[in-house]
Amino acid sequence: MGISAIGSYGIGYDNLASMSSITTAADNPSGLAIAEKLETAKNGYDVGTDNAATAKDAINVADGALASITDNLQRMRELGVKASNSAIYNAEDLTAMQKEIEQLKQSIQDAAKGTEFNKKSLLDGSMADMNIATNPDGSGMKIKFANSTLESLGIANFDVTGNFNLDDIDKALETISSSRSDLGAQSNSLDSIMNYNQNASYNMTASKSTLEDLDIGKALTEKQKDKVLEQYRYFAQKAQIENKSKSLLMQRMFG
Repeated sequence: MGISAIGSYGIGYDNLASMSSITTAADNPSGLAIAEKLETAKNGYDVGTDNAATAKDAINVADGALASITDNLQRMRELGVKASNSAIYNAEDLTAMQKEIEQLKQSIQDAAKGTEFNKKSLLDGSMADMNIATNPDGSGMKIKFANSTLESLGIANFDVTGNFNLDDIDKALETISSSRSDLGAQSNSLDSIMNYNQNASYNMTASKSTLEDLDIGKALTEKQKDKVLEQYRYFAQKAQIENKSKSLLMQRMFG
C-alpha cells in the first residue's frame, strides 16, 4: 500500500469541539442542505406558534370585554322587566331606572369602542378579519371580532320611560353570546395549531440533531485510528528515507 493512500482524517478537532458532525459544507454537503431545510421549517413552526399565542391573547382581551357587556345587558334586562310592571312603578321610578340604563349603555359603548389590542380596536367594527400566519409558509387562519357597539346591537335607543321591547335586549344578548362562542371556537383551533406546531418543531429539531450530532464514541475511535495511521505514515516515510540512503551508500561503495 502506498503511503499516500493511507488514512483520510474525516473527523476534525472542530467537529469534536462543537460536538457536531457538520461544521463546514465540506463535511457533508447534502447533509448540510437537509439540515438547513429542517432548521428553516423549525423556525417557521416556532413563529407560527408565537403568532397563534398572540392571537389567543387578542381573543382573551375581546372575550373579557364581551363578558362585561353581557353583564351590563343582563342588568338592563332586569330593569326592563321591572319597568314592565306599570302597576308598581310610577314615572319617577322609570326615570330613575332609565338613568341607570343610560349608564349601563355607556359602559357597553366604552367597552366596544375602547377595547384594543396592540393599538387596534377589536369590537367597534373598524377592524377587518385578523389574518394569523400560523403555518411555516405564512398561511393560517382568520380571526373575526364582531361589532359590539350599541348601534350594532340595536339597543342605542332602548328607553323604559317610553315604548320598549325586551326582545331588543334578548337579541343583543344572543349576538354577544354568539360572538363569544365564535371566539371560543377560534381559540380552541389556535390551541390545536400550537400543539401541532410545537410537535412539528420538536420533530424537526430531533431530525436535525440526528443528522448533525456527533457520535462521540465513534468520533474518538476514528480519531485514535487516524492517530495510529499518522504514526504509521511517519515511520513508513522514515523507513523509506533510510532504505533510500542505504541504497545510495551501497551504490557508492560497490558501484
